[in-house]
Amino acid sequence: MKVEIDSFSGFKIYPSKGKLFVRGDSKVFRFATSKNASLFLQRKNPRKISWTQLYRRMHKKGTTEEVAKRRARKTVKHQRGVVGVDLATLMARRTEGKDVREKARSEAIAKAKEEKKAKEAKKNKPARPAGTHTTGPRVSKQQMKGKGGR
Repeated sequence: MKVEIDSFSGFKIYPSKGKLFVRGDSKVFRFATSKNASLFLQRKNPRKISWTQLYRRMHKKGTTEEVAKRRARKTVKHQRGVVGVDLATLMARRTEGKDVREKARSEAIAKAKEEKKAKEAKKNKPARPAGTHTTGPRVSKQQMKGKGGR
């Protein structure tokens, strides 16, 4: 016994029941009742008619599989250290107060400024002191090595 499915409503059509409609492009439509055939020929959308299977499926009506629905596992968060800092140091920094962090930051800024000043002073300092300049004859590197010359 072959049971067909209604093209409009999605209901079962048992043998010797219903209507068969063949469109001009040879597509076959089966209808359980003349009501379904009439609504199909009026070009009604079965998704908008509340008693059809398409409507019920689209609006999640009458589904009993909700009980058997698999539950998603909750992700477990693990805390790890960051590159260069272990977890204990991270936790210590997290628990310390805002004033401690601000103090450490201001000290680090002051230290960086001092280093920058020292670097600038070193850069601006002349290579030789003023009184140590020698005024002898100019000699090339090759002449110093004793190669070339006159």
